[in-house]
Amino acid sequence: MKKFSVVRWVPALFSAAALLVACGGGTGDAAPNAPLLSQVDSRVQPVEAVQDVARVKSRSATAAPSAAVVALEELATEKTQSVDSVGPRLVGQGRDVEATKSVSAMGALWKWRKAPAGGLVAAVSFSAEGAYGLRLGVLVQQLPGSAVVRVYTQAAPDKVFEISGQEILQLIERNQAAGDRSDAARTWWTPDTGGGEATLEVELPPGIAASTLQISVPQLSHIFANLSVPTEQEYQEQIQQNAKAIGDADTCNLDATCYNDGANERNAVARMVFVKGANAYLCTGTLLNDGSSSGKPYFLSANHCISDQTVASSLQTDWFFRSSSCNSGALQSSSTKKVGGAKLLYASADTDTSFLLLNDTPPAGAVFAGWDASAVAAGVSTIGLHHPRGDLLKLSYGAVVGQSTCTTISDTQFSCGGTSGNYYRVNWSQGTTEGGSSGSALFRNGKVVGTLYGGSAICTNKSSSDFYGRFDVAYNAALKNWLASAVSSGRAAVYRFYNSKTGAHFYTASAAERDFVIKTFPEFGYENIAFYAYPDASSGKDPVFRFYNATSGAHFYSGSVEERDYVITHFPEYRYEVVSWYAQKAEGNESSPIYRFYNAKTRAHFYTISAAERDFVIQVHKDFQYEGPMYYAWTSQ
Repeated sequence: MKKFSVVRWVPALFSAAALLVACGGGTGDAAPNAPLLSQVDSRVQPVEAVQDVARVKSRSATAAPSAAVVALEELATEKTQSVDSVGPRLVGQGRDVEATKSVSAMGALWKWRKAPAGGLVAAVSFSAEGAYGLRLGVLVQQLPGSAVVRVYTQAAPDKVFEISGQEILQLIERNQAAGDRSDAARTWWTPDTGGGEATLEVELPPGIAASTLQISVPQLSHIFANLSVPTEQEYQEQIQQNAKAIGDADTCNLDATCYNDGANERNAVARMVFVKGANAYLCTGTLLNDGSSSGKPYFLSANHCISDQTVASSLQTDWFFRSSSCNSGALQSSSTKKVGGAKLLYASADTDTSFLLLNDTPPAGAVFAGWDASAVAAGVSTIGLHHPRGDLLKLSYGAVVGQSTCTTISDTQFSCGGTSGNYYRVNWSQGTTEGGSSGSALFRNGKVVGTLYGGSAICTNKSSSDFYGRFDVAYNAALKNWLASAVSSGRAAVYRFYNSKTGAHFYTASAAERDFVIKTFPEFGYENIAFYAYPDASSGKDPVFRFYNATSGAHFYSGSVEERDYVITHFPEYRYEVVSWYAQKAEGNESSPIYRFYNAKTRAHFYTISAAERDFVIQVHKDFQYEGPMYYAWTSQ
C-alpha cells in the first residue's frame, strides 16, 4: 500500500459518518415502478430553458446612498502560503471584521435615508488592501422578507447585484433544515466583487423601522488569488510585458480548447468557488443529465470539496471558463458566472461524492453530461476535464489501470492500494491534475464514470497515479434515486413581487407574466422564486385559485374549493381569474406549509413558505392577522 504526500484534498474535512443525505431523504423523485437506467446520454441546454431574471441591475450612480467605510489592512503574507499541494485549492482567507462584528456595531454604521420607493436605505463599504476580491459573510438575526439587499463596488455603483430578503431567509432555512444551527448556517456569503472593495446596501420596505434589521458582518473572505482572466487585448499587453496572464497550471496541462476530444463534455464542466469556515476554495464540478432529460441541474463534485449544506449554499459556478482560442490565454466571451448556491442532495466519503442541485439555471449551451453506471475495466482509455489551480479548462488523456481501496492517513495524506475497491486508479499519458481539479469528472466514451479524489500525478512523473471515486458505486448507493428514473417531479417555480405602493404581494407561476410585470409595472419589486408547485392538473394535486380585488388592487389565493365558491358568492369585489398552480391540501411528499396573513387595513393577504418570515411578520407587523397554513407546496424542484 503506497502513501502519498502530494494530494488534492484535505482528509480532515471528512466526518466520521460515511454518508450524508440532506434535504431530500435520499428518495429523489423516482416513482416506485419507474424504469431504472444504467446509462444516459448528454443533452444541451436550450435557450428557451433559461428564464432567470438578471441578478445584476443597472441604475443611476446617484441612486447609491452614502456609505460608511470599513477598511482592513493588507493580508499577512503567510496567510496565502501552502496552497499548492492540496485540493480544494485555497484562494481566500477568512478575516475578522471588528467594526461590524455585532448587530449593534453594524447598526451604528448605517446612515439611513429615505428611498425613492418610500422605505429606508443605507450602505456600508468594506475594503481590504491587496485583495483581488471580497465576499462578505452577512450574519442574519432578523431580516424583512421584502427587504432588497444589494452588493456592488464604489467604482461602479450603477451595476448592482440584487437579492430579496426572502431568498436569503430561504437559504438560511435550507441550511438549518440540514441540521446546522450554528452562526455559519445563518450567514449569507455575498458574490465576489472581483476587487478589493465591496459595498453592502439594504433597502427596507415602507413602514419598516430600521431597528427591525438585525444583521452583521463579523467576517469576510479576502480573495488573495487572481481569479479573473484578461480580454484578448489585455492578454497581448501582458505577453509584451512578460507577465503571466492567468493561472498557475503546470506546463504539461493541455488547453481543452485545442482538442476535439471532450468538445461536447467540456460544456458540462464548471469552475467552483465556495466558502468554508470563511476561507474560499476552488474545485471543479460537472452538470449531469437524468433519465427523463428533465433539465434539473444536478451537479457532481467531490465530498472533500462540499460535504454539507451550509457550504453548498455559498457555491459560485463559472461556466465556459476556457480560452477563447487554442492557447490564447484569454477567456472566451460566453463565460458566465452563477452565484445562487446549491442544495446538497447526497455526500459520501465512501466514493468522495458530492451530489448537488444548483439553485440557478445553467446557461444556454451548457451540456448536461451523460453517465455510465457500469464498471470500467483496466486498460480503458479515459479523459479528464478540470480547472487545475483554478486555471482555464484543461484536458488530460489517460487510462484506468485498476481499482483501489483508499483510506485517510492525516490531514495531507491518504493511502490507496489493493486491486479492488471504490476507486479507479488512473495514469495519464498527457496532462495531469492539480489542486483545484478536485471533484472533476472522469469520462469514458463521452460519459461520466468517476470523480477526482486525489493522487500524486505530476507533469514530471507519468507513472504516478490519480484516484477517482467510482460513479457506478455512488450511483448504486444513492444517485440512482435522482438520476435513473424516467419520471421527474414536474414542479415549477412560483415567482413573488412586492408592490411598494399598496404594500401587497403578487405571485405567479408564469414566467411570461413575471416578465410582463417586471417590464410594465416598476412599482412591483421582483423578489424571485417564492416556492415551487405543479403547473397543471396532470400532477394529480389540488388547484390553487386566484382572485383580483379591484378595490384594494391586491390578489387573493386560495387552495380550497369551498373558500373559492364562498368568495365568488359573497364578495363581488373579488374577481375570479384563474387556477394559478397545483399544490396539496395536506402535508406530506416533502412539502412545506404556505402560511397566510390578512391585513384588515389594506384588505390584502400575504403568503410565505418561510417559517422565519412568518415569525417576523407576527412579531413586527401587528396589522397582519395570522391565519395559519393554507395549503402545502415545496421549497425546491
